[in-house]
Amino acid sequence: MTVNVTAAARRRRPGIATALTYLLLSAASLVVLVPLVVVFLTSLKTSDEVADGKGALDLPHDWLNFSNYRTAFSDGHMLTAFGNTAFILLFSITGTVVIGSMTAYAIDRFDFRFKKPVMALFLIATLVPGVTTQVATFQVVNSFGLFDTRWAPILLYMGTDIVSIYIFLQFIRGIPVSVDEAARLDGANAFTIYRRIILPMLKPAIATVVIIKGITMYNDFYIPFLYMPSEELGTISTALFRFKGPFGAHWETISAGAVLVILPTLLIFLFLQRFIYNGFAQGSGK
Repeated sequence: MTVNVTAAARRRRPGIATALTYLLLSAASLVVLVPLVVVFLTSLKTSDEVADGKGALDLPHDWLNFSNYRTAFSDGHMLTAFGNTAFILLFSITGTVVIGSMTAYAIDRFDFRFKKPVMALFLIATLVPGVTTQVATFQVVNSFGLFDTRWAPILLYMGTDIVSIYIFLQFIRGIPVSVDEAARLDGANAFTIYRRIILPMLKPAIATVVIIKGITMYNDFYIPFLYMPSEELGTISTALFRFKGPFGAHWETISAGAVLVILPTLLIFLFLQRFIYNGFAQGSGK
């Protein structure tokens, strides 16, 4: 009798655990998807429908109302904003990959004085809130004559963060030192080893850093808004802010612009998500 009760309890436990798992996953999915659905529905509504405010999940009267998208694209100068964003992303991500991988290579392969203090400074820099240093940062950027130019956010974004260094460092530690030694026997110097051997072997880490850093910069509003106030230098994040006036906001147009902004990142993530998961998994394994 006891054996039967124990077996029945064991059969029930996986069922309860599975139900709880699906319940938590469903709740998490709703938290993520409901705001996106609200934004999409609002983008198809007229200003009168939005002003009624009957419900955020109310369906629009006309599912083919794309006037808000046309307004967001033309009045918001979305094409120029996408061009500025692409320019900033290209140079910022390239600088982040080069500086981060070279820093990780130097830390792992070379022994030098103050090596531990340098790593400690990287960690301390991540603990200091960025807002507290913005006055000094602004003065430095302004003294270089980069204020209100696209090079200001590029210079700030290229400051390699500890996450990128950590990702590169984990991969480099998985590359045997004997590879470097064999290359040195063939007459290669340190930079040649990095450029022709180490860097090509960091492709999964590079893909991970590019995706994570790119999405972070793509969604950033504070730095472009502060350092590029001119309208012709707006990015996709600051372009949406133009529809916020002193007497209210055009939420239907802002929602349409938000959908246009979300689509590229959503498509890129769907196609490249395996690089993110594989990059973190391989980095932790190494």
